[in-house]
Amino acid sequence: MSISAQREKVTFTSDGTRCAAWHYPGTNGGCVVMAGGFGVTKEPATDRFAERFSDAGFGVLAFDYRRLGESGGEPRQVQGIKDQLADWDAALACAASLPGTDPARLAIWGFSLAGGHVFKIAAAHPELAAAIAQTPNAYALPVVRNAGKYQTRAALLRVTGRAIADGIGGLIGREPLLVPLCGEPGSVAIITQPDGRLGDAALNPGGRYPEWRQEAAARTVLSIGTYGPARQASRVRCPLLVLVADDDQTALAEPALRAAQRLHRGELVRIPGGHYAPFLDGHEQAVEAELTFLNRHLLKTA
Repeated sequence: MSISAQREKVTFTSDGTRCAAWHYPGTNGGCVVMAGGFGVTKEPATDRFAERFSDAGFGVLAFDYRRLGESGGEPRQVQGIKDQLADWDAALACAASLPGTDPARLAIWGFSLAGGHVFKIAAAHPELAAAIAQTPNAYALPVVRNAGKYQTRAALLRVTGRAIADGIGGLIGREPLLVPLCGEPGSVAIITQPDGRLGDAALNPGGRYPEWRQEAAARTVLSIGTYGPARQASRVRCPLLVLVADDDQTALAEPALRAAQRLHRGELVRIPGGHYAPFLDGHEQAVEAELTFLNRHLLKTA
């Protein structure tokens, strides 16, 4: 895969913290702001889709959340929902100011946890022209219940204990206790579902991104366990495409389908496969559906 030679590194500030991003200049005035799922930095999360959007003429701003990847912020690998939502707000302000970007033709794109964020960000920004939630984590509670089917009781207790200890440690300034993003059932890991364990193969084939730290602060588990961003679906006013993988055992298909039904201007695309299908066998189907959607809603005002 070749990465667009035109992209350039840019930075913006979110709550006083420097966030790093790739900017792909566009030719049609539209711009897609992109970020990755839980613990996934901008390159493995967005490169394949961002390049296709760029080749179609859209500008792209793909960013790292604070404390991840090339962005600043301490302590590292700590991911807070409120912080990430604030980083989205700052990224949108940055994108609107980029040369060649029409602020009236901004779109957002996220998958997994960021796909869930898309519902909240779109609801809070009625000025957006379009939004894409790819295999989104729409409601956390059913996801947590389902995840328990793929983990041993002992390992669940160990993960929970480490999360509580890390949360307490964070209050007194201790360094984060890190947990692998993915692992086999019985291991101390955040994701143990079969399709979730394909994350490295899907996002990091051949070890293409050695700088990607596939671990997160254990305390993060406490903040996402009750997250339900799709509760904001009925407040979204822009067109929002929900792309669902029918066999998704990580974020689950059913909660995303329910969320799509509550959208005023929702569009739904279903593809076969698990959580990472849009990066694997379903990539062409996913990217073509998303490009069709972007062309229809970002270029209609051109």
